[in-house]
Amino acid sequence: MRTNRIWPYFLLAAWILLLAASPFLANNYLMKIATYIAMFAAIAMSWNFIGGYAGYPSFATAAFVGLGSYSGAILQNAGLPMFLAWGAAAVIVVVFSASIGLIILRMKGHYFAIGSIALVDIGSHTASSWSSLTGGGEGLNVKIMQGGPELVGMIFLYTMLAIMLLAFITTVIVDRSKLGFGLRCIQQNEDAADMLGINVMLYKNIAFILSSVFCGIIGAAYASWVAYISPLDSFSILLTLKAAVMVLLGGAGTVFGPIVGSAALVIFEETIWSRFLSLHQGILGLVIVLLIFFLPNGLLKVDWSKLWAKKNG
Repeated sequence: MRTNRIWPYFLLAAWILLLAASPFLANNYLMKIATYIAMFAAIAMSWNFIGGYAGYPSFATAAFVGLGSYSGAILQNAGLPMFLAWGAAAVIVVVFSASIGLIILRMKGHYFAIGSIALVDIGSHTASSWSSLTGGGEGLNVKIMQGGPELVGMIFLYTMLAIMLLAFITTVIVDRSKLGFGLRCIQQNEDAADMLGINVMLYKNIAFILSSVFCGIIGAAYASWVAYISPLDSFSILLTLKAAVMVLLGGAGTVFGPIVGSAALVIFEETIWSRFLSLHQGILGLVIVLLIFFLPNGLLKVDWSKLWAKKNG
């Protein structure tokens, strides 16, 4: 029993080592894919706090990433060192999510979903119209890091891996804590959780904040990585949809589900994109719908032993 609990951690360690070794084993393109895998894994784990554990269908992920990217870029262009700009951007995003969470988390179901989508739209319009600060619709250039493409690529790969690892450690802590138990109770029945003495509003706010902090750091780091941001790219609703799909594909409310789902989706998307350039979004969307339809509980919640026995029976 103990072995069954430990082996996923060994597999994760091997996966992280493989991603970390990509600069030495592959070309720059595959190193970029490894960076995206780590980045989306952290984003998926962020969404899992509010969408997986608490069961609140949040679409605010892109708002947090966008706010983090613009905050980090503006602070960095103002002269703040890059890493300090990332930290400051994360603080700004946390303050924003904590403040807005007091309002939006009073909504439930589709009302909450619509309210969270509105945050993305508001962020995009604000970035587009505030030209003096954000560059408006033309976007904003960010200071380029000194060094060759290989060195810069390695720095941002290890940055995304570090954020991913931190998000995973936080997930494990939440999963095994009173907070995780409370969030699962909220997901099952919010009114019953309140009757059990769980501070529902506090727990939901904590989950909402956790869903934002890593997105804020990633947004700031991503802005430094690509050295250019724009409202449509930073506040992309597609990013929010991808985060939810990754979690649902791997297994919502689980520790390893977001990592499995993000790796599967990024690799699959890159495979489709490379072969069907003009049709890849349509094909990808169709496949995602089929996967979710036939695997409603995610890959990690499938009893593969029964399927194997049925296949060979």
